[in-house]
Amino acid sequence: MDNVSVVSQTLARVLVFVTSAAVLVIEILASRLLAPYVGVSLEVFTAIIGVILAGISVGAWFGGKVADRIDPTRLPGPLLIAGGFLALVSPLVVQLVGPGVGGSPGSIVIVTALAFFAPAAVLAAVTPVVVKIRLTTLEETGSVVGGYSAIGTAGAIVGTFLTGFFLIAAFPTRPIIAGVGVLLIVVGSVLMLSRGRWVVAAVVAIGCLSAVAVASSHGPCQYETTYHCADVLVDEGRASGRILVLDRGFNSYVDLADPTYLDFRYARVMAEVIDEELRPGSLDVLSIGGGGLTFPHYLNATRPGTTHIVLEIDRELETIATNELGFTDQADVVIGDARATIADVPDNSVDLVIGDAFSGFTVPWHLTTVEFNEIVDSKMRFDGIYVINVIDEGGLQFARAAATTFRSVFDHVAVIAPPAYLAGLDGGNFVIVGSQAELDLNAIVDRIRSRGGTENAITGTQLKEFIGSAPILSDDFAPVDQMIDRG
Repeated sequence: MDNVSVVSQTLARVLVFVTSAAVLVIEILASRLLAPYVGVSLEVFTAIIGVILAGISVGAWFGGKVADRIDPTRLPGPLLIAGGFLALVSPLVVQLVGPGVGGSPGSIVIVTALAFFAPAAVLAAVTPVVVKIRLTTLEETGSVVGGYSAIGTAGAIVGTFLTGFFLIAAFPTRPIIAGVGVLLIVVGSVLMLSRGRWVVAAVVAIGCLSAVAVASSHGPCQYETTYHCADVLVDEGRASGRILVLDRGFNSYVDLADPTYLDFRYARVMAEVIDEELRPGSLDVLSIGGGGLTFPHYLNATRPGTTHIVLEIDRELETIATNELGFTDQADVVIGDARATIADVPDNSVDLVIGDAFSGFTVPWHLTTVEFNEIVDSKMRFDGIYVINVIDEGGLQFARAAATTFRSVFDHVAVIAPPAYLAGLDGGNFVIVGSQAELDLNAIVDRIRSRGGTENAITGTQLKEFIGSAPILSDDFAPVDQMIDRG
């Protein structure tokens, strides 16, 4: 029996298409599985892409080498079954290894490789095996190899679009992984069955049981949103306090009984800036990033009649805030990337812009640039203020760059530094304030001191010294992830 008669052209194309699609589905889902342990950053995406490409490279080399040494018609079934099982195991590997992983690039690459290199390599081995099976004469080498390369690329494209545009929005991560694993195992088992192997039934049964276990596991998340692993914790020291945890970080704090209570230090500083710099009474407010919607609660209580627009990319966070954090109608939540949705906010229409958008511990780079700051400025009235929360440590490259970027747009800028930085110990949450109108920094500092705070406003000559030679962030140059010192 010749190779071509065992694997038809249609079946060969389906195998290459499906396995290539599966690799890209796994690649996209990898970031969601890793996020609770290593966050969401450029380093994480770089590690995932690099590891998957390495797996594809090794798998293609290995598959071609093995296909030259043994009967290639024996290989597709076992490869699909092995790839399916490895896909099913990947969430368990992340859950096992993830808690002990640090935030350094090397650690991120290691945990990514442990979980995702093997399934990518095994599935990538299918294409050269299929090419070997279908190649009957040297005269058609180019068309066969090129044709299956094109089919594999098409499968990868479909897997990418299907996952990014549909699957992630419709299903949790683990059921998707389970579905991919079962599909691969079933197809591989059918191929083995066609060769009369009795082990097929057992393989399918084990695969389905494994898939059920993976799909029923909720992993470390109470809620798995489109962008985050989210949990809502009860403050042990304050029964009405709720803490929203996104991925690895405490994102927001809301007191269900007292919306004026602000637990996070940076939030208190922001409130003090708002109360000192803006007129009494209601305000027109724009928030970039919603999280637990702390400030809509606060401003609704302290300044009745305030209008508040919140630009939030993660739709499920509004649902969590409604179900668990007491959010009702304190703000108009607009779902979408803030860089795009801010265009719908009328110019010269807001008194206050609050910047508190994060991806992990990092402000998304495109919301830090001089071009974005100029857009924000265009939405503010002349005496309006832009106040943003920035997290940085160590050399403070990002905090300094964010401050000098503010200075390139706003006439008056101040950085309110955390106590740890002022004590010469470390960094933390820096609150940066920008306005075209003069800031009453002495009043802000007095208000901070009145509550016992030790934060201080850096401005004038001190601000120039703080900034040093830090670059202005722009749409062409904003390496935010690399700037932040992760210890």
